[in-house]
Amino acid sequence: MRRERQVLVFDADDTLWENNVLFERVIEDFLDWMAHPTLDRLQLRAVLDDIEAANTVTHGYGTQSLLRSLADCVERLRSRPTTAQELEEIKELAAALIDHQVELIPGVAETLTALGDRHDLLLLTKGDPDEQQRKIDMSRLAHHFREIGIVPEKNDATYRSLIETHGLTPATSWMIGNSPRSDILPARRAGMNAVFIPNQHTWVLEHDELDHTDEQVLHLGTFRELTNHF
Repeated sequence: MRRERQVLVFDADDTLWENNVLFERVIEDFLDWMAHPTLDRLQLRAVLDDIEAANTVTHGYGTQSLLRSLADCVERLRSRPTTAQELEEIKELAAALIDHQVELIPGVAETLTALGDRHDLLLLTKGDPDEQQRKIDMSRLAHHFREIGIVPEKNDATYRSLIETHGLTPATSWMIGNSPRSDILPARRAGMNAVFIPNQHTWVLEHDELDHTDEQVLHLGTFRELTNHF
């Protein structure tokens, strides 16, 4: 069957490779390290989530933003400035985020190869430019994409700009990702179609409700299934 050539725009973190699971491991270690005398782990996590939500607005995403949030959490819970020793211990907890190798999600490389033979592929990822570029380089996936964009945030304006910059036809363009908040909903509001591929480790701040009656959102279980539809 001959498929109409379309533009497929891919998210990166937790769509092409595992990412948030590494952050979750650091947070779990941090919660152990805090050992708060009155708050349990769920209460501690709620405080941290609140701090992270505020910090991403002004400081963006990635390892450095998490380190800042962990330090701010210590300061809030201990009602005093974070000490130099505490900052060093927090940095040690997060060392794995800086040193880790990129772990592709199963089927990604071969699926991108197949899709690239019949469609135009773009990559759109948000976060710290240097950190995201390092992961892109380590993934060895860059050659699959006609264009790669690293942006500070993925919202309605981001997708409208993407459409205008690349001259996309929204009706034949698809955003593919794991995040309802950053990948699916804003792309749909900009008029694009979307493919939702959930990841069990998706960051809680990326969760949102999807309209399951929206026929322009394709729900898949795995990345490999893309070749059944495109």
